[in-house]
Amino acid sequence: MPYKKLVQIYADILQLRFTDTFAAIPAHAINAISPVNGFARLGRVILYTGGRLFLNLFLPFRNKEIISGKIWLYVVSKNNYESLQFIQEAVPEAIFVSGQNKQIGIYNKQVNRLPTRFKIFYYYKFLPLLWGLYQLKGKRALRFFDLIYSAIGYYELSVNYLKKYRPRAIIFANDHNTDPRALLLAAKEVGIPTIYLQHASVSTNFPPLSFDLSLLEGQDSLNKYRVCGPVLGKVELIGMPKADKYLQNKNLRTSITSLAVCANIMDETDLIKQLLTQLTREFPDKNISFRPHPSDRRNFLFIHQISSRIQFSNAKVEPAFDFLLKQDVIIAADSSIHLEAVMLNILSIYYRLEKSNFVQDYYGYVRHHLVEKAENVDKVLAIIRTHEHNRPQVSGRARYYNAVLGTEYEGRSHELALRYIKEFLVKTS
Repeated sequence: MPYKKLVQIYADILQLRFTDTFAAIPAHAINAISPVNGFARLGRVILYTGGRLFLNLFLPFRNKEIISGKIWLYVVSKNNYESLQFIQEAVPEAIFVSGQNKQIGIYNKQVNRLPTRFKIFYYYKFLPLLWGLYQLKGKRALRFFDLIYSAIGYYELSVNYLKKYRPRAIIFANDHNTDPRALLLAAKEVGIPTIYLQHASVSTNFPPLSFDLSLLEGQDSLNKYRVCGPVLGKVELIGMPKADKYLQNKNLRTSITSLAVCANIMDETDLIKQLLTQLTREFPDKNISFRPHPSDRRNFLFIHQISSRIQFSNAKVEPAFDFLLKQDVIIAADSSIHLEAVMLNILSIYYRLEKSNFVQDYYGYVRHHLVEKAENVDKVLAIIRTHEHNRPQVSGRARYYNAVLGTEYEGRSHELALRYIKEFLVKTS
């Protein structure tokens, strides 16, 4: 492969890693992705290489299903799996596929795997690729050299696997992580049809939309992708299929009896403690819950030191919508759970739980009046007290984000998605 083409391919695969937004992630959060300390990054590279050698030498590999000629549902997380699950139930030839070591939570055993052990044979490209990306992207290539190293081989292996297994089509739920990005580019190279079904709110920092068919939730998503770059392929607005079965159970309670704090990996432990402490103190008669993001590996045992009343929701086990059905109000920073809550008519409060320079209102929820904004803990408490006995009906605020709310297709997004997918597959067969 020509050197310049290789550099461009990996610049695309790693697109999100070179954005200003990614560079602004606070140190305590970025450490889980790429350590701030350069020696720690080098250590990760060494451990990563050793892990590949171990996989090559000792671990057997076999899938439970035949993956040749099937429709691949490519996932990289539990949330991805749950977003595409309805397709497998309706399309017999659809099977779940993921990278060899991707953690899909409780669905790990239900997913077929593409071996990544042979990535090690492509690591010789690291230094020339690092130099090319440094020339293209500047010092950020050096800062994230460990992410470049771990990405090497995904594209080459994806091309090989697609030529070998020739899937009928690939349906993605993620368009910006390293390995689905590599698989998408490989599919374009090999000529495999691609479909994207949005699984969470999107950002203007994402790569341009370039699938053959993209099924987006609403106008907000399409407008953001237009900012990202040229929109290629056909686009349909279908709402959120994973929410369908829950929309008939919207929260119609007029008073507030249950509160929840939902955290992500960027939120600071001290601020989480402060908020939970104040909530338990100010609202002794309320049910209070805490739910961290499923990818957050921190120890949250401290919540029981604050109060035994706080209920812990394990996001790796409990689906988000099942959790939300128990709540009257949620408090979170930059998280898609705001949209999921408001669709269920749950009052949602945007409150930053970290003090970095990371972009505020990342998804635009405040700007488009989906949520209430609180600048500090006192404001959070004031909003709750204001609505304590007269909780507003808020589900209508989500129409900009979910194209089918208030239409005949509310609660039937999966029907729209399946119709467009089947029509696409007929045309491309």
